[in-house]
Amino acid sequence: MSTQQGNRFFFNVDWITILIFVALCAIGFVNIYASVYNPDTADVFDFSSNYGKQLIFILTALILGFSILLVDEKFFSVFSPIIYGATILLLLVVLIVGRNVAGNQAWIPIGSFRLQPSEFAKFGTALLMARYISTFNPKLRDFKSIAFAAMIVLLPLGLIMLQPDTGSALVFLSFMFPLYREGLSGYFLLIFLGMIVLFIADFLMPIGLIIFIIVMISAFFIYQNRRKQKMIFTIVIAAVVSIAYLYVVKLTYAKVLEPHQRSRIEIMLGLKTDPKGAGYNVIQSKIAIGSGQTLGRGFLQGTQTKYGYVPEQSTDFIFSTIGEEWGFAGCSVVIGLYCFLLLRVINLAERQRSSFSRVYGYCVASIIFFHVFINIGMTIGIIPVIGIPLPFISYGGSSLWSFCVLLFIFLKLDSNRMGFI
Repeated sequence: MSTQQGNRFFFNVDWITILIFVALCAIGFVNIYASVYNPDTADVFDFSSNYGKQLIFILTALILGFSILLVDEKFFSVFSPIIYGATILLLLVVLIVGRNVAGNQAWIPIGSFRLQPSEFAKFGTALLMARYISTFNPKLRDFKSIAFAAMIVLLPLGLIMLQPDTGSALVFLSFMFPLYREGLSGYFLLIFLGMIVLFIADFLMPIGLIIFIIVMISAFFIYQNRRKQKMIFTIVIAAVVSIAYLYVVKLTYAKVLEPHQRSRIEIMLGLKTDPKGAGYNVIQSKIAIGSGQTLGRGFLQGTQTKYGYVPEQSTDFIFSTIGEEWGFAGCSVVIGLYCFLLLRVINLAERQRSSFSRVYGYCVASIIFFHVFINIGMTIGIIPVIGIPLPFISYGGSSLWSFCVLLFIFLKLDSNRMGFI
């Protein structure tokens, strides 16, 4: 690399985003240390502990990230189908040789390390989605272009559901937002919102009453638009599809979801209480966060954390450690960093000259937002526990490396935005 190229590399990389990444990783390390702290083995460099392993994951992630910055930016566009295919192959391999943990066959054992392919499938899917839109410039208004984009997302989603890892699979729904930015009709977002509303209503109201309400609303709109045949046809189809969807929800809930997943949904909706079973994690997490109050109990002073009341506290429930030991102030700092990161990525995406870089940037922002919203939501009890990590903070090599690759690929694309079209 020449001196001129080195200076260009140094000044063009968005170091603010890298600093946010490092800050979140540091916060993760400190709170993982607190969540598994044992005064008898408190050595920061104890690499047999979760925090010791996380330190290795962070250092290797930094090496991986800066290595990505040295790769030619066109590599990611040219080889995106191969990268996507490799992640799909890993999703197939895990179904054959994967290790079953807590009912999910989602990890490939490599010595003492466990690789989770579903994490890496996210940036593989983001790359191919960006390649498809930038190459073919689809209008996302006709069935063919929408179906192809959906196929890119549904293939890894379906393979992950076979593990079954519902939480990781749901993350792939976040790709709807980049598609919306690129021209997908807002009706699809309304349909998605309607599906959520019907899903919740299916638990809170008798199905007969829901069908009656759908029929009456449809009848009202048909009466108001009785001279518009196309509108009437659309309303009738929507009503039929809604009713069919209700029965699919019932069937999926009874036959596909695991008992513990059904319990979590029912607890979240207030249909049952199970303080010693499926609801235990969330109850203890809410107690931990609430006990932190404004400024927190202090580093290593959280009783819920210190005595291990919150299960999976270094992974899925790491936010409860932040809430207890650092309080509302600490939670605000973490959420503020995520908001700053998301706004930064979106701003960088909008200034791209390449549609490939822009679409990929929006994919990055959508995936991170989905993870943050769902993870924090489940720790405070407003979303069912579906087991997805908090980006850059939760313990885990696969998660940290995949988010690092996801983010640093975009930083590389952005660093050469004036030359990559």
